[in-house]
Amino acid sequence: MINALLRWIGVKLEDRRKLAMMTPIFFLCGISEMLNYNGYMTLFNDRFGSEYLPYVYAAEAVILPLEAWLMSWLANRLPKPQWMRAMYVVMGSIVTLNAAALLTIRLTGLDFGLYYPFLFLTSSFVVRQQTILLWSLAIDLCPTQQAKRVMPVFVSGAALGGIAAGLISQAVSRSLGADAVYMLAPLLLLAGSFNYWRAISVYLVPLTLKEERAAKGAAQTEGAGSMLMFKRVFQSPYLLCAVAIMTLMPALYFLMEYTFLSQTHRFYPDETDFAAFFGKVTTLLFTFALLLQLVSGRLMNALGPSSMLAAIAAVFAASFVLVGATLGLDMLLYTLSAGYMFVYLLLYYFAEPANQMFFKLLPMQERDGYRYIAQGIAASGGILLGALLQYLHAGAGLSWAVLVWTGAIGSVLLVILALIGRQLYIRQLVRTVQAMTEEGEDLVSALDEFVKQGRSDAVLQTLLRHENDYARELALELIGRLGQPTYLPELLRFADDPSARLRLAALRAMRLEEAGLQTLVRIAAFLEDDDYEVRAQAAKLLGTAKHLSHQSVYFIRLKLLDSHPKVVAEAIKALHALGSEPSYEACYEVIGRYLDEMGEPAVYMCRTIAELGLVKFLPDVEQLLGDADPAVRAEAISCMGALKHTEVIPWLLEGLEFAEPALHETTVEAFARMGEEAVEPLLLYVSELPMKAWNATVRALSVLLDEARIRELLVPLTMGAADYLRTSRALAAALHAGGHQGLADLAAMRSDELRKFVLGGCWAVMDRLGEEDVMRAIRLATEDADEEVRENGLEALAEGAGDKRLASAILLLLSDWDELAHAEMTDAGMQTMIGRMSADRDPWLRLITADALERKESVEMNEPRQLLGMLDKVLFLKEVPFFKGLTLEELGYVAGIAEEEIIPAGKRLFTMGQPNTAMGVIMEGTVELTAGNNQEIIARLGPRYVYGESSSLYGTLATANGIAAEPRLRQLTIDGQAMSKLIQLHPGIGIGMLRATFERVRRLEQRIAKQQG
Repeated sequence: MINALLRWIGVKLEDRRKLAMMTPIFFLCGISEMLNYNGYMTLFNDRFGSEYLPYVYAAEAVILPLEAWLMSWLANRLPKPQWMRAMYVVMGSIVTLNAAALLTIRLTGLDFGLYYPFLFLTSSFVVRQQTILLWSLAIDLCPTQQAKRVMPVFVSGAALGGIAAGLISQAVSRSLGADAVYMLAPLLLLAGSFNYWRAISVYLVPLTLKEERAAKGAAQTEGAGSMLMFKRVFQSPYLLCAVAIMTLMPALYFLMEYTFLSQTHRFYPDETDFAAFFGKVTTLLFTFALLLQLVSGRLMNALGPSSMLAAIAAVFAASFVLVGATLGLDMLLYTLSAGYMFVYLLLYYFAEPANQMFFKLLPMQERDGYRYIAQGIAASGGILLGALLQYLHAGAGLSWAVLVWTGAIGSVLLVILALIGRQLYIRQLVRTVQAMTEEGEDLVSALDEFVKQGRSDAVLQTLLRHENDYARELALELIGRLGQPTYLPELLRFADDPSARLRLAALRAMRLEEAGLQTLVRIAAFLEDDDYEVRAQAAKLLGTAKHLSHQSVYFIRLKLLDSHPKVVAEAIKALHALGSEPSYEACYEVIGRYLDEMGEPAVYMCRTIAELGLVKFLPDVEQLLGDADPAVRAEAISCMGALKHTEVIPWLLEGLEFAEPALHETTVEAFARMGEEAVEPLLLYVSELPMKAWNATVRALSVLLDEARIRELLVPLTMGAADYLRTSRALAAALHAGGHQGLADLAAMRSDELRKFVLGGCWAVMDRLGEEDVMRAIRLATEDADEEVRENGLEALAEGAGDKRLASAILLLLSDWDELAHAEMTDAGMQTMIGRMSADRDPWLRLITADALERKESVEMNEPRQLLGMLDKVLFLKEVPFFKGLTLEELGYVAGIAEEEIIPAGKRLFTMGQPNTAMGVIMEGTVELTAGNNQEIIARLGPRYVYGESSSLYGTLATANGIAAEPRLRQLTIDGQAMSKLIQLHPGIGIGMLRATFERVRRLEQRIAKQQG
């Protein structure tokens, strides 16, 4: 039943771990908060007098700004986790000290009357800060989308706590008294502290690992514009209205609360009876709160935040009118209790999120500043105004009837303010949208409220006619969300708009459910647009006109001959959407032809085959897996995944060893899209795969398996990989001990690369066993350049986030990694290690080990190596600055096409003004660059210098003459065409070389600047 309820609310499987941790906190602290509130309210009203409430509220209004400043000051000087722990300790201490004071009063029989205002103010501080603290923790721990799902559960937990508090209050107050109710509060806070501390350690600490310095920097600049913002709040009718609403609403609540407490005390003069009745009201109140949570999201979506404020104000007015109409009647206590409960619930559970709408239209960098200033003004002003309204009776002697009807008038004023605020909100929204740039598209969500309520026509018409293209584009997007065909005539006017972007947006917004033939013809005109994106969208749109399918098919079939493959692809999908079976053969013919052409046409056809599920083309798509174009290979792999073609898994796993990063990621996604059918094949191969393919397999399995199977299968697998990696790291130490320093460096370099693959798989598993955002924060911290941040990340990992066993394995990989490559090793250990790694699962480690054994044999047989071997070339290229940014794999690819050459002195390598087909990497000797008629030497290039890269790769003509100098030139020669093909297959090589080129240019510019200086 609980699972069904959670699914109905929208809670996902990955949310439940956080719910299990956090919901008990809200439940226990909810009990504590309401016991605290019931206790101090009962004791103050009974032992000190409800007639003094205005004065204590006035004192609270004076204290509140100082409290807010102090809280802000402390929060800016403590890291967030320490701040939250410190505040919890402070609140617990205050409640505990008050409980001890009440216990002392009970035991001694002494009654210190002035203590009760102190009890009221300090306990009110705890209630206020406890609410802020818990919701701040929940918001900090939950990403935006997750927060939308779990917040109703947290609120429900707090509501259940309130219900429990009401029942406890009734039972305890009758048997032990109201002071005993209060004394239970610190015990509940203590009970909630265990999960609270754990939630901060597991979730908040990792998320704030890198924020301390940023927070300190922000603290230094914060407040620089506070005075200016303060002035602007009072200069802006929009913000001033928001402040007025946020001030008047709590003031009316305090008036209702004062009336309720005073009248209830008249009905129940005995402290025990008063506390018991207050407990009943609390139980009912939070029962209603719990029920409201089941519909709150739908209610908010139906009314929207701006209309919600007006509805809340109307309920306030109705409550005061109902109380005023029953004054002097026996039923007053019931109407007053109902009014108090409704006002309380609406203020604390609905008004606060609705009030935030006023600030979400402000610039992001200023939003919080205005929010805190407005809320500070409103909090202090609300309490002062509430105290003043209470004083009208307590001090000025106004009758209850006048007081209640004053509240009713104030509620009517609140309704008027809410309606004015709604209009100001709409105007501000339109102004903000009209002035927005491309980066301001998040305002779409703000306008969604009006779209959903069907009251958006005026706003949309204003935006559609605005000169700002982005404002018009936003209006078109909203019309598309509205999904009403009535806007079609308005949208068709964009057919002649000079902006292709707006024409495209208009097509996306159109709905053809009620379109006639004439309209269809006008839309078909878009098929001849100059922009291919517009033509493609027009074909897609016509595919939705099923009531005019024959006519639509006629227009769409012509686009099978379009010049752009995207338009053709959309035409094929549209013909299938319309069910035009006579057109299928023509579609298949086009698909086959485009697949044969490869390149961009094949990319679009692979996407079309995947979307339409055309399994008949699987053999053709398989042929594309060997295409030279990475984009084609990527789309072919993605298509295999969409069609759940698991038979290709072994081939894809084999190809992963040579895949560039983008293709590697595409393969992971393809495995995941294959679904449950891919699990068994992947599990069959994973244990023997090289680490690069292992990484892709484990990451895919972490998506496909449930948590139980991940713990059963993947945790041991990843722990085994971590152990293997630590062992392979020792190969560097073994080679170093054997005197093979260069090979030891390569082994260390390769193990560094393998560690990335292993850690990537481990973290993917940890993401599923913990909170993904928390795991990501810990991972980034452990990889940070700052040592302190790294240490904090390791400490957070040691807390046991995710899976404790796997966390320990990751810690071992991170803690002593560098030392493993330089560990002391005996001759026997060295021989054992080299022998074991000669059959290793990683091809590079096998190659390095084999080369070490070959070198040893050459030394023993006194046979010098005549030519450079594969690893010799890699070792040399690794020291060349031009190839500095490449991985060992990429260096291996370059070494594979590099030919060792010995060139006699005087030979011309390239001629100025002539094409050059090869680039050279100098190993020994010098290349002289000459220019001019006199062949003047302009530069001498020495070892580890690369020449001819521009002319050989980009086809430019040589800008100088190159000649081999005395006594000879020894170099690695790389054919330009072979290098270009290699870069196409592995873009990372090109990126690394480009960075090296930029670095060379930067050094040259510095040298020139220094000479000029």
